[in-house]
Order: sequence, then structure tokens, then C-alpha cells
Amino acid sequence: MSSIPAARETRSIETPDGLTIASTAFGPKDGPPLLFIHGFSQSSLCWTRQTASPLLADCRIVTYDFRGHGASERPYDPEVYRAPKRWAGELDAVIRGWDLQRPILVGWSYAGRIIGDYLSIHGTQGISGIVFVDAIVSGERRFFGSCNRLMRLMCSTDVEENIAATRTFVRRCFANPIPQPLFELMFGVNMLVPPQVRSALFGREMRYEAELAAIDVPTLAVHGALDEVIAPAMAEHIAQVVPGARLELFAGVGHAPFLEAADRFNALLADFAAGIAARR
Repeated sequence: MSSIPAARETRSIETPDGLTIASTAFGPKDGPPLLFIHGFSQSSLCWTRQTASPLLADCRIVTYDFRGHGASERPYDPEVYRAPKRWAGELDAVIRGWDLQRPILVGWSYAGRIIGDYLSIHGTQGISGIVFVDAIVSGERRFFGSCNRLMRLMCSTDVEENIAATRTFVRRCFANPIPQPLFELMFGVNMLVPPQVRSALFGREMRYEAELAAIDVPTLAVHGALDEVIAPAMAEHIAQVVPGARLELFAGVGHAPFLEAADRFNALLADFAAGIAARR
């Protein structure tokens, strides 16, 4: 795992519903803004291979731990995780907290729902592009992989059962063996998330067809062809519904192409950001 660069700034950002969110920024303040959103039971540390990448060194990169995760506040009340306006307000608060001017949203896995929630409230006026990374934006069963039962077991209050499910889930996020330090990091941040929070993330509606069809900014759907968590059909669906969206399938890669194929992913993202910057 690449080391986190020393040149960074951290902030605590308050959401409209009063939660404290941990956020970090990297790179030049006048660079093309990229806002990274992690996935289910993860944290902003999953983006280390992006924040440390020379290919993205000219970009203004912002990451954050969304509610219930990482170093952010972790209330147990399930209602804190239900309403789309809470998620939309949180993302908007991060954008405003760093004074990002129409950032590109880069969302992994569960973050597809957060982006959908943001679009349902704010539309695309405040952003310049979207990168869906193995992201979920529909509740249709055909879009899910074979890890649903594992994710439910990760909500168990039985510690032994929870740990076993989490360990297996992290391994199945990758199609190939990963370095032990990376596995330890991914497993460690997973275990920071209480089972009550994990459980609260399930059960809310996921209907974003209208929001996807209304997207009028450049959109990229990146997906690992061997993803066992979210089926590649999900990315194909995004590319079909979002006007002008571009699909990039990463052969031989699982649920986290930005980690398994970091150089290719970073080059793709840098090119995408440069194209948007050139049109500003």
C-alpha cells in the first residue's frame, strides 16, 4: 500500500442534521477537484492509492468518512441512515466545507446510493462529472453478486460470526491475492463500523432511474469484470440509462479496481478529469 503523502489537511465538517464528519484534502487548491466517496463498511483510507498517485498529483483530492464510518460520528439510531436528504446534505456539506467548485464525484459501491441521493436533492448544478466505481444504484436482484449473505452476517452482534464474515467479505472484494498490509488495512477499517450501523444501511428504497436519466455531466462507469459483490451488469445498466455515459470494464479485476489495478484506474481518472477541466 502506498504511503499517505505528508501534504494534507484535515477538517471536521458538520452535516445539516448535526453529525461530525472527518474529511481530508490533498493536492493544490486550484487543481481539478475530485471528491472520493468510499463504500459499505469502509473508510476514506481505501483511496490511498489515489491520494498518493503521481498521476493525480495536480488534482485537488478530497476524501471523507461518511456517517457511521471511519473517524466520523457513529450514532446507532437507524433513522440517521434512512432519509436521502441526510445523505445528500452530508455530501453537500463536504463540498461546501472545502469550497469545492463543481467537483467530480468518484463513488465506490454503496456510494452509488449516496450520489443518487445527492442528485435527487441537488441535481447536477454543483458538480462537473461522476465516476461510478463498481457502484450500486438499483435494488434489482440481477445487479447483486454472491456476497449478500456475507454482508448480512457482517451485521451480526455475535463477534466471532461478524469477524469471520468480514474477513471473508474483504477477501472476496478482490479477484487476485492482495498484499497483507492492504488486507489488514481494509479489514481494520471494516471492523471500526459497528454492526448496528452496518445493519441500518440496509432496508431503504433504492430508486434512482429518474436521477440517472437526468444526468447531464460527463459520466464514467468503471467496474471489475470479476466483481462478486456488485455484478458488472450494474455498470452496463448505468451506461445505458445515463445519457452519454462511458463504460470501462477491467478484465481480471474484482470489486475494487482502484486498488487491484490502481495505475490503470488512476490514468483513466486523470484523463477524465483533464477532459472536464479543458471544457470549463
